[in-house]
Amino acid sequence: METMLLGQTNLLVTKPAFGALPIQRRERDEAVRILRRAYEGGIRFFDTANMYTDSEEKIGAALGDVRENIVISTKSMARDYDTTLQHIQLSLERMRTDYIDLFQFHQVSGWDELNGPYEAALEAKRRGYIRHIGATSHSLRFAMEMVESGKFETMQYPFSYLSSPEEFQLVQRCREKNMGFIAMKALAGGLLTNARAVYAFMSQQAGVVPIYGIQTMDELEQWLALSAEEPPLDEAAQAVIDADRKALSGQFCRSCGYCMPCPQGIEIRNCARMDMLIRRSPWQPYFTPEWQEKMNKINDCVDCGRCRSRCPYHLDTPKVLKYMLADYWQFYEEHKDAL
Repeated sequence: METMLLGQTNLLVTKPAFGALPIQRRERDEAVRILRRAYEGGIRFFDTANMYTDSEEKIGAALGDVRENIVISTKSMARDYDTTLQHIQLSLERMRTDYIDLFQFHQVSGWDELNGPYEAALEAKRRGYIRHIGATSHSLRFAMEMVESGKFETMQYPFSYLSSPEEFQLVQRCREKNMGFIAMKALAGGLLTNARAVYAFMSQQAGVVPIYGIQTMDELEQWLALSAEEPPLDEAAQAVIDADRKALSGQFCRSCGYCMPCPQGIEIRNCARMDMLIRRSPWQPYFTPEWQEKMNKINDCVDCGRCRSRCPYHLDTPKVLKYMLADYWQFYEEHKDAL
């Protein structure tokens, strides 16, 4: 399996990596089998987060005995010093390890969110609890600021062949600064369905390690087979990419929040990606009365155009929201008996 150094870190990671968000939805024994099979198949980079319910515990159960052979990255959304250290300690306990290879600040959108947490991460690094510090973001503007700051060793940001020219520039800037770039949502939140084309595209992205969220053994076997084959970016793959770019580029919400606030009170940044949230993580929490009310607020949209004009990715946001609402209730009808 292809390996690469993650920027200036000394971390040798496999390309692709295992995204451990979706295994929240699998029973413990099945999740352990999937994770172990990923290791046996050659994957050596596993990415998770403190907030992914039992994902870290499943990694510890599956891979604790081969800890020295793998690279683990995790994340915290803590926004103060003490909670950040508590999250790091909890992650160590859950994953049955003495250190975290890469600790990332999760979904950062402004410097004020790092007052305290950054100092805590430096202290954890001094204590040997973590080895490298990175960040993840859905805000293109702030992601670029973090890259330029020199405070972080890696950047994790949504990146696929649907990405905008500005997002490609972010990746290029990371290359220029020899900063590791981790591509989250390499399948554009599930919009991209041709794994072969996705793999071929990512194989051409120097300095980029894609993370694929994996929740079934079949999905894993598909990526392992592609890793063994290493399909080229040939005319067939390029044709798929061109067709997808034409058809789908206006549908992928990155949850950056530039569109907010909405005059009608719609929580756009989450409602506009609801199809991914209910299919890639435990879905029951998104069907509480509170969430149903949030989604139904979409009916109050008057198509004022503010969200559309603010979107840096040129999405037709009202159209996306209406689709998400219809899909949300269709999903509910199909799964309501399991609530």
